[in-house]
Amino acid sequence: MSGFDKNWLALREPADRAARSVSQMGELATRFEGAGDKPRILDIGCGTGSTYRSLSEILPDATRWLLLDYDPLLLEEAERRIGSSDRIDFRRHDLNDLDGLPLDGVQAVTASALFDLCSQAFCARFVKRIAKAGCSLYAALNYNGVMRWSVSHPLDDVVAADFNRHQRTDKGFGPALGPDATDCLARQLRDEGYSISLGDSPWRMRPDQADLQAAFLDGLRQPLAEIGSLSSAEIDTWLAFRQQAITAEGSLCEVGHTDLLASLDV
Repeated sequence: MSGFDKNWLALREPADRAARSVSQMGELATRFEGAGDKPRILDIGCGTGSTYRSLSEILPDATRWLLLDYDPLLLEEAERRIGSSDRIDFRRHDLNDLDGLPLDGVQAVTASALFDLCSQAFCARFVKRIAKAGCSLYAALNYNGVMRWSVSHPLDDVVAADFNRHQRTDKGFGPALGPDATDCLARQLRDEGYSISLGDSPWRMRPDQADLQAAFLDGLRQPLAEIGSLSSAEIDTWLAFRQQAITAEGSLCEVGHTDLLASLDV
């Protein structure tokens, strides 16, 4: 799986943080209160460390973190932004090597905006791996297929449907689950004896987040072109309308996500 641009990750991080389900984060923090003197978290697909920055403020100070990503540039940026600490380690790892995940002593695995990029088969192997190790899972910001605007355009439904089709193509872990990720992951976890709680975590991009809205729209061009149900002219027309509507009409954009928290029943 190729890495994401660090500038895009920085632009979306405030929206991610605002979207995260407060109830899921609070429940995770409550569980860690009794996790021992030095609870340990493994953060997979860490990017530049957004999950750490979101959770470290609410988890015990003694929590130890191991942040994994395949992209060395993102790991370097994560370490630069987070700084050095004897409680935080950074490691390059290909998540396709699930057997090699360093789960010894880990109470919880965390991931953000990851599992919608993964296949059903990958998730099944991952769930069995963490269940065997007895780890909880906090999987946040999985795309759920919702994409809508307060100012409508005739092509909105087609665009959303085409993007959702593209989200199901291979992103490096087999045919991706896309909008079906949370439902599939929850079902697999329950089959392994986990209890599940879910929380909505939608992006709600306002007109004063024009840079984020514009970048999100720019990122839609290639997926729409690759699906091919819309012509280049139709895509250009829709994108031009959407860009203009951000400021001229104060358009709001909502992109749906779901947070999942899972723990083994004892």
